Formats: sequence, C-alpha cells, structure tokens
Amino acid sequence: MMEGKVAVVTGAGRGIGAAIAKLMAQHGAKVVVNDIGVSLEGAGGDQTPAQEVVNDIRKAGGEAAPSYDSVAGFKSAAKIIQCALDSFGRIDCVVNNAGILRDVIFHKMTEDDWDAVVNVMLKGAFNTCRHAAEHFRKQNSGSFVHMTSTSGLIGAMGQANYSAAKLGMVALSKSIVIDMARFNVRSNCIAPVAWTRMTASIPAKDPATAKRIEQRKQVTAEHNAPLAVFLASDAAAGVNAQVFSTRKNEIFLMSQSRPLRSVHRSDGWTPETCAEHLYPALKNSFYPPHERTADVFSWDSI
Repeated sequence: MMEGKVAVVTGAGRGIGAAIAKLMAQHGAKVVVNDIGVSLEGAGGDQTPAQEVVNDIRKAGGEAAPSYDSVAGFKSAAKIIQCALDSFGRIDCVVNNAGILRDVIFHKMTEDDWDAVVNVMLKGAFNTCRHAAEHFRKQNSGSFVHMTSTSGLIGAMGQANYSAAKLGMVALSKSIVIDMARFNVRSNCIAPVAWTRMTASIPAKDPATAKRIEQRKQVTAEHNAPLAVFLASDAAAGVNAQVFSTRKNEIFLMSQSRPLRSVHRSDGWTPETCAEHLYPALKNSFYPPHERTADVFSWDSI
C-alpha cells in the first residue's frame, strides 16, 4: 500500500504511533520514527523508545530512521522533516500523533497546563505540517493524517486543554485541504481508541469507569493502524478532509459542523424576540450540554 513512500510518524516510540510506524513499514514505507521519550506530562527524555521501534522495523526487513526532536518547537520540528529528506530523500506523509496529558478540572487548570498540551499537539501539528508543506507543494503530492480525539469532537471532563488542541487539529486539517488542494495534498483525521499509556493513567473512580477500562484493555493500539496506512496511501486518493473514529473493529465517519435549523424574522431580531421566538423554536434541536464521549459511544468510552 505504501511502497516507495516516506512517512514521518510523531510520537511513534510507543502505543498507537509505534503501531502505525510498524504497519507502514510492513507496507513498504520508509519511516521516520519520531519520539523524544518523555512522560505523559512531557517531562524527561529517553531515546530508547524510538530506537526500539526502528530496530523492530529493521529486523522485519523494513527501513526506518529515528528522530528525537520535539514537534513543539518550530525549528526543532523542521529537523524532523529534514530527517526524512536526509535519510530517504523525500517526504510523502506526516502522521501527527505526538501528545501529552495535563488533565485537571478547568477551574484549577494553570497556564502551563494549557500551554504544554496545546504546544505539543496543536502547535506541533502546525509545525510539522508547515515544514512538510513546502516539499508537498514542490512535488505536487502529499498526505497528512492527524490523530484527533472524541474528547474534542464530543467532550470529556478535565481535558479542556487536550480537547481544544484535538478539535483544533480538525480545523487545521480542513484548512490545509482548502489551501493546498491545488497541489494534490490530502489531510484527514482519526479519533483513535486503544489501551495505551494515556488511557492507563485514567483512575477507576467508580464501577462504571472500571468496567469501561476493562473494555478498553481489549482494544490494542494495532487496531488503529490499518486506517492510517490506508489514508496515507494512493488508494485513498479520493478521501480528503474527513474525520474518522476507530473503536476496535469498527470505523466511524464522524459528522462535521453544518447548520441544523434556522429561524427568520422579516423585521430583524431583538434580545426579546430571541427569547420569545428563537429559543422555543430551536431548543429541541440543542445538543445536550453535559454530553461526553461515553454518552455517544455506548461501549469502550472513558
């Protein structure tokens, strides 16, 4: 599916990123395995995870190169893309998978909690995409795959930073498509599900959560890799600006914001007529204000 292509996968030292990198290599891609080896909160640094994935790919007969630069810095992200060029001579796909967690209830969230998460995931996705875009434009081809989350698409508790960054990635993806369609550049999103370091960090505070955690343990990171490989391949040439969600053996095409209903007054609106007319006319179409992922996906939702 990816013979002759060069892919960069960020956050590929463990979990979903590692599964994607390995499957891409199995399908013929030369892969840059990018991971700075930090904790879930972004602390520390260990080159071992990325190197181990590279070793696994090479042992299986594939080609891979490690990258230890951070996506969060514009200049360091440039080195990630340059690693693909130096190692394999081109770049065809970027998978934006790198992420960290700083989960905390909103009224206790600090500026650093916000900045750390947004800088890695949303700004990090911009950084890698922006540097790859120059090469995609020149070669008149390229694809992006962004790992978003139902935390942003639907909602989650204690993840305002994470949710905002993940939903921002969807808007970034669509904007890239609009701006770069003339250069045959595609961009799609996946909201994955798997039992990984991130989900393992969620405490089982009640029996319902404990049950969902046991369900989540059945879903390995590898369940998410096939869709990512497909979206990066030429077989997905007609797939662009879409948002998918994967849940073990299911793949969902997610909705995107469109008008639901409208109301009109020939004489215009006042605050009073908004209360008297707009509210009763539209309230039955309102989305539930406290709805979370677990309310939309009845199983395996934490």
